[in-house]
Amino acid sequence: MDIARVIGTIWATAKDPNLQGTKMQLIQPLNFDLEKKGTPIAAIDTVGAGQGELVYYVTAYEAVIPMDKKMALADASIVGIIDRIDRA
Repeated sequence: MDIARVIGTIWATAKDPNLQGTKMQLIQPLNFDLEKKGTPIAAIDTVGAGQGELVYYVTAYEAVIPMDKKMALADASIVGIIDRIDRA
């Protein structure tokens, strides 16, 4: 799992039928110091995250696991909202 910040919502009038009814977010991957890492990516939102929230996400095959339709074409899925990070 990786950390990101939600930076926008993606609206699509046409998408794969297996993604109908899903919310897509634009997320900015972050390192553990919460600094930008790489370029923003599109992710299916499975938890109802909002603009500006810190989230954790999965990619590759694991991206379809939290979805109802396992044959959906998704490269990334938001699987949790981060309330706080405690570092030792």
